[in-house]
Amino acid sequence: MNSDLTLSGADAAGSPVGYGEFLGEIKTQIRQRQFKALRAANSELLELYWWLGENICRRQAEQGWGKAVVASLAADLQAEFPGRNGFSAQNLWLMRQFFAEYQGQAKLQPLVGEISWAKNLLIMARCKDALEREFYLRATARFGWTKAVLQHQLDNHSYQQYLAGQTNFDAALPESIKAQALLAVKDHYTFDFLGLADAHSERELEQALVRNLRGFLAEMGGAFTFVGNQYRLEVDGREYFVDLLLFHRRLRCLVAIELKIGEFKPEHKGQIEFYLDTLDQQHRLDGENPPIGIVICRSKTKTVVEYALRNMNRPLGIATYTVTPQLPAEYRGDLPSGDEIAQRLQAWGLGDEGEGEGL
Repeated sequence: MNSDLTLSGADAAGSPVGYGEFLGEIKTQIRQRQFKALRAANSELLELYWWLGENICRRQAEQGWGKAVVASLAADLQAEFPGRNGFSAQNLWLMRQFFAEYQGQAKLQPLVGEISWAKNLLIMARCKDALEREFYLRATARFGWTKAVLQHQLDNHSYQQYLAGQTNFDAALPESIKAQALLAVKDHYTFDFLGLADAHSERELEQALVRNLRGFLAEMGGAFTFVGNQYRLEVDGREYFVDLLLFHRRLRCLVAIELKIGEFKPEHKGQIEFYLDTLDQQHRLDGENPPIGIVICRSKTKTVVEYALRNMNRPLGIATYTVTPQLPAEYRGDLPSGDEIAQRLQAWGLGDEGEGEGL
């Protein structure tokens, strides 16, 4: 037989025609079923913990059992199931607290089963408001946050950032990336790692951010990569320069940042809108989403920003920054009403996409 000839119905490597495609389908099915199995196991575990918490709580109330019964239960359960840390006295108390705090929260009960016990404990310990808990429960499930990423989001006050954020993303971005974009762009950035004096120029701020690139990208949120500073654009033979250009890996888009050391002004919108148009027309690659802009300024007036964003088609966020670790005053008294918050969170769904670990 001529060795140059391949077998009928086989490719050049000797595999049957269609084998590679079938192998890919098998791998996809295995990963999907493994993920479903893990979710099912997690759901069962959470239901067990809920049942234990409920029954400890009920029997203590109905039969007058004291605190000592929890230690006895822990000892007996660990003797029966050695090596299972989940039945320690501390964990049994947490199960009781888990049931007690969520038993009247019908909206939150389906959400707790979407994430792990460790992440539930972190949210339960750090968040006391039901709407704040709903935010972190939904975001953790929807974006696949690890425990470390969830801790980072809690430390960064992402709930308050999300609610106070001033963007036009609801109108300017497709549904597929809108929620993640709203979380990816903060309302306030803290650049305390720069060591800058309170009085500084825009150029000094830009250069300090570039010198401290690791800290800058971490403060931005973790899924950003650095493209360049003073990024050159050319239109009709004239040069223009974007202060900082980043790329967001999960949103798959360029992010143009303009730095302003003073208060936000309406004309800043026109400048960055021009940059976004140019980036979209000349620099966006196939498969990428349209670029997003962020103006990071020293201060802003809420109403002025709202007017500036009202008729803008390009996606833009207006944020503030400090060079010392402090939160702006609006986080303490200028958040939306409870009904408005609930409506915004409800639009997220139960969070079954599993899109990734970070923003």
